[in-house]
Amino acid sequence: MDDQAEPAQGPTPEHGGSLDRRAELSEFLRTRRARLKPEDVGLPDFGRHRRVPGLRREELAQLAGVSVAYYTRLEQGNGRNVSAEVLDAIAHALRLSGAEHAHLTHLAKPKQHKKKQTTRPQQVRGALRQLLDTMDGIPAYVVGRRSDILVWNRMAAAVFGDWAQLPPPERNWARMTFLKPEYRELFSEWEQKASDIVSYLRMDAGCHPDDPRLSALVGELSVKSEEFRRLWATHDVKEKSYGVKRLHHPLVGDLDLSFESFRMIDDQEQTLITYHAEPGSPSADALRLLASWGTDATRAGTSSATPQA
Repeated sequence: MDDQAEPAQGPTPEHGGSLDRRAELSEFLRTRRARLKPEDVGLPDFGRHRRVPGLRREELAQLAGVSVAYYTRLEQGNGRNVSAEVLDAIAHALRLSGAEHAHLTHLAKPKQHKKKQTTRPQQVRGALRQLLDTMDGIPAYVVGRRSDILVWNRMAAAVFGDWAQLPPPERNWARMTFLKPEYRELFSEWEQKASDIVSYLRMDAGCHPDDPRLSALVGELSVKSEEFRRLWATHDVKEKSYGVKRLHHPLVGDLDLSFESFRMIDDQEQTLITYHAEPGSPSADALRLLASWGTDATRAGTSSATPQA
């Protein structure tokens, strides 16, 4: 018999409480199982009608080498006492990426965090701020928990806008991406940017389900943005990495910028993001033009590397 879809239990982010870790675990496993077909994992498909998409629980349990009852309890959100070996087996059976495997572990075997650690503002080392200021011609910023933008340099302001003009709570990639129309115009591939941001937030939620500011952010965006609600429901997760962002800047036009992510050794929840253009390309010329305009390009004369309050 096919599995019946089960609604997630517990409080929702819209109500302002903590994210329900058991519901998160349940929905994550269910959505990962739903994306697999029997032929994807070497199982026969006898063509019978399936009332739910993807693998059945008994098929997944067979692949992972655990009992159906054991896997069912886990998918219902009961991850207590599950071993790392079993999680590894389930991750392998579900064909999880490295980020997804880590997320599963965070949900099933959460680490204990002091509440103060998730509510107090993150501090960026002075030397790191100085480094950003010396990166002449390189847009760079540091992003922290919840996609908060902590510090940035003059070139980042020239490319992405003058974040110093925003109240500190609004210096947040998720809020800007989903709630500010100018960022839909800035990112030529806005849908990909939006998907990435939600995937990063999901990863953060797995590490800090009791973070009230994260829960409030998710609740606010769920109320204000149908697109955010749709992407949040996919339960996709991703680590910040590298790639190319295609922008349409209001002053210099199209920009193709490669980005790199560097996680801070002393604070794994802070990541330095840098952008650069291919030497000799039109995008490189456009960056030089923005640099020559200086504060005129940011439409303000505030200094760079402004810390989050």
